[in-house]
Amino acid sequence: MVTAGPPRPTGALSHPPGSPAPHRGRRPARGGTASRARRAVPYLLIAPTVLALVAVLGYPLVDLVVLSFQDMTRRELFAGTSPPWAGVSQYRTVFTDAFFWEVVGRTALFTVVVSGVTMAGAMLIALLMRRVSPWVRLTMSGVLVAVWAMPVMVAASVFRWLVDADFGVVNWLLGQLPGVESARHNWFEDPWQGFAVIVAVVVWGALPFSAITLQAALTQVPPELEEAARVDGAERSQIFRHITFPVIKPAFVMVTTLTAIWNFGVFNQIWLMRSGQPEKDYYLLGVYSFIESFAVNRYSTGAAIAVITVLLLLVGAVVYVRQLVRMGEAE
Repeated sequence: MVTAGPPRPTGALSHPPGSPAPHRGRRPARGGTASRARRAVPYLLIAPTVLALVAVLGYPLVDLVVLSFQDMTRRELFAGTSPPWAGVSQYRTVFTDAFFWEVVGRTALFTVVVSGVTMAGAMLIALLMRRVSPWVRLTMSGVLVAVWAMPVMVAASVFRWLVDADFGVVNWLLGQLPGVESARHNWFEDPWQGFAVIVAVVVWGALPFSAITLQAALTQVPPELEEAARVDGAERSQIFRHITFPVIKPAFVMVTTLTAIWNFGVFNQIWLMRSGQPEKDYYLLGVYSFIESFAVNRYSTGAAIAVITVLLLLVGAVVYVRQLVRMGEAE
């Protein structure tokens, strides 16, 4: 006769007598430590770059802000003494100066024109590179990289020679046209013509980055979508507006924002094209700040203009960061 044994213990009684009951519902401490370590890795990787930026840019920026609230003259500069505190008088002087607002408007107009011309030319070049044969595309990429690598001083010297009043190629070419008299024409006598030359110099240096970036973005456009639209009878402009551009829009907006930020702070091209002595009609914010600081020796006023310029550039930087965040969330 077989008898049933005693029932096996379950639950908390399933462990041997005298042994501690196992802990349930707890994660091992090792897992939490590993998770925190993984979250800390990105910050550790970018820490050297952040520290370098703080060391290189942080101290000069703080010193610039402090200087804008002081009244630095050559006496304090040569004597090495601390300049007197002036409060917001420098900013009051700047904001009540009509010429400052004229320079701000000129800088904004210059930024819009240069950025628009750059992005339009870059888009046309990118679309052209998409349609040509591979070896032509490779040649165009090499030329763009060579232009990008050209120093600003060299580019400014080339353009100064092109529009030279006595030996310029542009004047010579225009003189070949019937009814056009361009001998000894000074392109910088009229600020509009002078800024046209400066715009050409800036666009020349900015096109390669924008065109190569947009060309890379165009490679992400599915060709089957464009082919289907073409079969349905869509025109090229409609295909570009409804299919191509929505795909490359994030890259286009990002490059446009970066280009606008760079163009807002243009200094080298104007300074070099005017041989270090730009007229007031050619002042942008960067040039105006430099002139006030080192030519007129109003160091604190120049510092205040520079701080205002930095704040305006930060607005563009905030827009750029928000676009990056939105692009990351979309992905």
